[in-house]
Amino acid sequence: MSGRAPRRELQAVLLGLASALFFTSTYVLNRAMASAGGHWAWSAALRYLFTLPLLWLVIGWRGSFARVWSALRAQPRAWLLWSTVGFGLFCVCLTWSAAHAPAWLVAGTFQLTVVAGMLLGPLLYRDERARLPRAALALGALIVLGVALMQGAHFHGQLDRDAWLALLLVALSATLYPLGNRAILLHLERSGETLDATERVFGMTLASQPFWWLVAVYAWQQAGPPPPLQMTLAAGVALLTGVVATILFFHATGLVRDQPAALGAVEAMQAAELLFTSAFGVLLLGESMPRGGSAVGALLVVVGIVALGMLVGRGAAGDRRRQQALRSDRGA
Repeated sequence: MSGRAPRRELQAVLLGLASALFFTSTYVLNRAMASAGGHWAWSAALRYLFTLPLLWLVIGWRGSFARVWSALRAQPRAWLLWSTVGFGLFCVCLTWSAAHAPAWLVAGTFQLTVVAGMLLGPLLYRDERARLPRAALALGALIVLGVALMQGAHFHGQLDRDAWLALLLVALSATLYPLGNRAILLHLERSGETLDATERVFGMTLASQPFWWLVAVYAWQQAGPPPPLQMTLAAGVALLTGVVATILFFHATGLVRDQPAALGAVEAMQAAELLFTSAFGVLLLGESMPRGGSAVGALLVVVGIVALGMLVGRGAAGDRRRQQALRSDRGA
């Protein structure tokens, strides 16, 4: 047993790092679609229109469709509302911003989601989860400072209207994502329904479809049908992020859910998203690496995410509800 535990911990950390690599496709491929002239609305809608059949295959293979459908039928309003917030509005904001900022800047700014998740606690919960931990907030402030340095240095302190709007939309998406996901978790907790992570992601993807068809209609009116390249890249986001990265991440956290140090290490691996995005942005999109103040800001974000992952992992050990809330804030 003593030999198996370290191997399991190492496996979980490596899976967490692999999930960060696949999550990176969100920022890089969104930027690639924007750079190729693809309309942002198609980029957003196609991601979830393609994700649905992929997850349907997974759910069908597991034989759990009936359980998910029963949960949606029991409380359709809650699922429609929070799925639209957590998947729909979040993705629209994130995708639009990709047209106005390099991939690494969007990825770095989106790390504000860990700060937003903590600040939402008092608004959503009425138990110990409503408490704001001082140490975690201090690390959150470090992440905010890093994001501010990245943004200010990249735009040389002179943000035009589109830059400010992109910044605000990424920050908004970083709030909407944990809000929608935590609200669904809280709904399941109160209703007594038992859905695992994959079933919950499928349920939210299914419940957000009305919103995505409206976005697709808007995209058709504005830009006509999507070009083949955009459809291919959007399918890549759906597969790599919506299926592969999410399953890898939830499997990694599940392996070490009762081991605080290992859980924190898995969470901390998500900081690699910024590093991977910077590298792929340079290699595939011809973007410049963050330099000077931007590089310092990126370093602060990485340090903050790693330290926060370790801290929250220790505090979440043995508390399944806190672990679920923590995990719901990860993965764009």
